Amino acid sequence: MDKFLIEGGIPLNGEVTPAGNKNAALPILAATLLSKEPITLHNLPNIRDVADMRKLLQSMGADVLDLGDDSWQITAKNLEPLKLDLERSRRIRASILLAGPVTARCGELRIPPPGGDVIGRRRLDTHFLALKALGAEVHYDRTLEFKADGLHGANILFDEASVTATENAIMAAVLAEGETTIRNAASEPHIQELCLFLNELGAKIDEIGSNTLKITGVKNLHGGEFTIGADYLEVISFVGAAVVTKGNIRIRNAGVKYLDMVKIVMERLGVTWQVEGDDLLVSNNQPLKITPDYGGAIPEIKTNVWPAFPTDLISIVITIATQSEGTIMFHDWMYSGRMYFTDKLVSMGAKIILCDPYRCIVQGPSPLFGENVDSPDIRAGMALLLAALAADGKSTIRNISQIDRGYADVEAKFKALGARIERVSK
Repeated sequence: MDKFLIEGGIPLNGEVTPAGNKNAALPILAATLLSKEPITLHNLPNIRDVADMRKLLQSMGADVLDLGDDSWQITAKNLEPLKLDLERSRRIRASILLAGPVTARCGELRIPPPGGDVIGRRRLDTHFLALKALGAEVHYDRTLEFKADGLHGANILFDEASVTATENAIMAAVLAEGETTIRNAASEPHIQELCLFLNELGAKIDEIGSNTLKITGVKNLHGGEFTIGADYLEVISFVGAAVVTKGNIRIRNAGVKYLDMVKIVMERLGVTWQVEGDDLLVSNNQPLKITPDYGGAIPEIKTNVWPAFPTDLISIVITIATQSEGTIMFHDWMYSGRMYFTDKLVSMGAKIILCDPYRCIVQGPSPLFGENVDSPDIRAGMALLLAALAADGKSTIRNISQIDRGYADVEAKFKALGARIERVSK
């Protein structure tokens, strides 16, 4: 098992270009199964989850040609869904994204419950609600089974704005006969990219970016070409790296149009950046002072569905808050295990009170010290990596396969910025 050895306390300086958005790449890869014609995708992130999705597509008969420069051509002319690699599908959360496109295209799919990060219960009920409304039969007996003899349009109201359920519903509805309306749909950047991609292939999706999507089903999708946008989660990770190490970093092609709410939250922590075109510039003269609520009350940063502050960034901003002057509460009501990594920050010197599984209070600034820690999930792993880069002394981060699932070439990018980081295999 690989681990990172990090010598902290070194300001990071230079330029970095983030990888393509993992959370867009995975549903878009699944959506290539909706067409029999060749589809070329660019800016795919070189990470384990994307590699696993590729192998899942190939196990069902899709041809995947590596064109170099993070580009693939996928041709799903003939599919055999019953040959899906069940063992691999258990390992990643994104395997559930096959339910919509494969059921729409082939009329059947059997798949085990998906894997992924252990950050609390992640229900699948909303997926079932959507696919049933479109005419699919759904059965569960230790394995999920989807069947459909043709799908039809429906008026769907989600009981929660689930990202992956919205994606599955979109992918199924584009080939369903008639009109579909999805209300209380999630609208994250990766969902918007999925819709734009499908429209490039001939789908008819309207009101993209809103919480009400209108879809007119078509009989077939054709081939096409699409470039995946920057991963805004990686962008903010590099913002955090610049801030906690007191460095200067230019982030190229940062996808700044999606960062308005994140900017508001960062400013409450005393973090600022400048925008030049589609680049972000983070300087070493950060105010790093928490802005209290009116009357001097302790402020709260709370996650919510897009366009509110995203749950996947809460770990990063908690680490940044350990270096900001003042006291602040963080509240992630979505996942009951998201906050448990904070005990590792405490072992490095952070002043954090874990109130319950969903909330913690951070008081800063706190000098951080090198420590040996384990990465519990993708986002907490990156948060601990930032803490190690800021810390005085040497740190070891174990179980970095979790980080590899979400971040491409992470040590190479940090080395290019001046970090002293090494990957070691046991």
